[in-house]
Amino acid sequence: MTKSQSSDRLLLTAEELAAYLGVPRSTLYGWKYRGDGPPAIRVGRLLRYRSSEVERWLDAQTHGRT
Repeated sequence: MTKSQSSDRLLLTAEELAAYLGVPRSTLYGWKYRGDGPPAIRVGRLLRYRSSEVERWLDAQTHGRT
């Protein structure tokens, strides 16, 4: 597995993603409920976010806005 493949598979916790985005954890849960946020993966009872999907979601948020 290459370094790029490894980072694509990195899973972030809700706490880590909230800190990265600078939003409260409850905002992430609200986005998930409404289907607005980055795709989440359920691991047992826990939500995880694939770093590559988060970056894609962020890119999609910036396209078309000036």
